[in-house]
Amino acid sequence: MAYGEMQMALAVDEDADPWHVCFVVGLAWGRLARLEENFVAASIDFLQTGSRSSLITAQMFHYERGPLPIEQSLSGGRNLFAKVILPAGLPDDLQKLGRAQERWMPPILSKDRPRYIGSWNATAMFMTALFAKPALASTMTTAEIALPPGGPIFSALKILHEAGLLVRKPEGSELDDAAFEPGAIYVNTGLMADLVVGISDCSMIDMHSGLYMLGTRLPESDTWF
Repeated sequence: MAYGEMQMALAVDEDADPWHVCFVVGLAWGRLARLEENFVAASIDFLQTGSRSSLITAQMFHYERGPLPIEQSLSGGRNLFAKVILPAGLPDDLQKLGRAQERWMPPILSKDRPRYIGSWNATAMFMTALFAKPALASTMTTAEIALPPGGPIFSALKILHEAGLLVRKPEGSELDDAAFEPGAIYVNTGLMADLVVGISDCSMIDMHSGLYMLGTRLPESDTWF
């Protein structure tokens, strides 16, 4: 389902910066907005132009946390895109994608980090970039790219630790707007990599998706198989 949603979003505006599309999808998957074509189009336009009307349209697709997190996430993302130079297109190589993530992170670690650019929004764009390139995603079996650790992922890793399947408990919290703990991103990605070891035909993206299913509290997840 995730691969299909990513392709839908990329098709909304074929001339859009694919990094913008990946950021928007990551925001939606963080349970801040409904992933619909009009939301994607309005969000991309705001990231490109700063249009206030597009931002207002995007906010209309909010979930239970309301419109403000969408505004803060998109405004923070637009600010980051102005500061960070990313490759012209999504890389076809894990090392190049990793270097792009290394460029993306420093402004997020500064004292001026925008709200809702926490552990999920800081990394989700790179997860969605992998979903945009299924062949590349299938080759990622180690912690080359930091993946989102918050919310359902944190809960799932906690469950596995309590069950004795992980020797170390996860770090961080379930809230994306909580105090940012950059170390938690890398610790929890490392735990995911530990789980992949010894499982044939299982990538880090596969594991991340499985953890999301284990940790989510959303009733509609029953229909995601």
